[in-house]
Amino acid sequence: MGRTGFCYREAERLLHPPPSIPPPALLLLLLLSALLLRTGEGQVQTPQCRIQKCTTDFVSLTSHLSPALDGFDTEFCKALRAYSACTHRTSKSCRGNLVFHSAVLGISDLMSQRNCSKDGPMSSTHPETPVEPCNYHSRHQGPRPGGGEHAHPTYLFCGLFGDPHLRTFRDHFQTCKVEGAWPLIDNNFLSVQVTNVPVVLGSSATATNKITIIFKPYQKCTDQKVYQAVTDDLPAAFVDGTLNSVDATTKSLWIIEKEAARHVEIYAAYIGVTIVVRQLGRYLTLAVRMPEELAMAFDETQDLQLCMNGCPSSERIDQNGLLPLPALGLQHPSMQQSRPGLAAAFSLEAAMSKCREQLEVKYIYFHCCVFDLLTTGDANFTEAAYNALKDMETLHPMHKHAAEGHGGSWHIFPRSDAGPVRVATVSQLLLLCCLLTLLF
Repeated sequence: MGRTGFCYREAERLLHPPPSIPPPALLLLLLLSALLLRTGEGQVQTPQCRIQKCTTDFVSLTSHLSPALDGFDTEFCKALRAYSACTHRTSKSCRGNLVFHSAVLGISDLMSQRNCSKDGPMSSTHPETPVEPCNYHSRHQGPRPGGGEHAHPTYLFCGLFGDPHLRTFRDHFQTCKVEGAWPLIDNNFLSVQVTNVPVVLGSSATATNKITIIFKPYQKCTDQKVYQAVTDDLPAAFVDGTLNSVDATTKSLWIIEKEAARHVEIYAAYIGVTIVVRQLGRYLTLAVRMPEELAMAFDETQDLQLCMNGCPSSERIDQNGLLPLPALGLQHPSMQQSRPGLAAAFSLEAAMSKCREQLEVKYIYFHCCVFDLLTTGDANFTEAAYNALKDMETLHPMHKHAAEGHGGSWHIFPRSDAGPVRVATVSQLLLLCCLLTLLF
């Protein structure tokens, strides 16, 4: 560590103290701590002990200070109090650490020399930035106006794709009929409604051909904005023709067209919401990420929300998590003759092979893909399942934690038991196929 590391003379004197002046205990100990930590010649600190971080922050807060400037003592005392608070927070995990105890003694010594009171304002290693009122993240980071820190927001994910398959805010996976118009989300900030139509005569399976999204007025950030997509019309603008709310500089609500007529993303920064809408084949898919506190802001008149509560039991196609295959009957030649409009049939093996091209068998999205191909004969549903998986990987709040190694996988895996999420296994599918072959 050289002279250039410090701009104030008191730190410099730690390295080169005048012979007649004993080196201040604090700075000597701080420099000793830094040297030991950098060279590895001192005691190895435990992974939980954060004294090195405390010391680094203190150096960062004081490296620009000079005793010649007005307010030096005030700023230096604020930095010392922040340093002391940091050591207090990590004290339990630093017991027995020589560097830690040296720093604590040194802080006390220098606070006495500088007549710093123990109570008072502290410097922050994260300088305050102006709060953007139309940015949810900005409003929920840093210190609260009344003191303390904001709690880190919790986010939820909901997705809808295929025949349709629903992944709720609580990570329940369902396959539903829900023909007609149904609310996915309906709270004080956002409403999302989908319209589903039958995909094949004789099957209860439906798919989404219309999505309506209503962003409700919020302070000065946005007036009410409505976005609507229907099959073959995936606009890159709201229904009033605008691309954003209020003005482009506010950046509170805006639309980005990722792929013309196929992929649109809507960002509502003022409420922390991201929405992805796609058209794949003749049908639409949807993925939504939203803060939990806002998703929960609704009353008893708004309780019919598929993302929040799932599909009504009368609308479920899956049976206690088991996904049946009525499509095998539809794909039999005798059934196809009575349904000339039915797309080219997939056998079970062909459907599984097609889905394996883009999806791993262990994921429930693969099983949904097989179900959709057997039901409709439409290969576009493979793309729908694949992109639904990718949107989930992008927006699901557990994705970041999984990538950092905090906890297990955020995928929902099909189970062979009677758990909450269960899909027919390959052996069950083959057995059904053999039985139906014998019957017909």
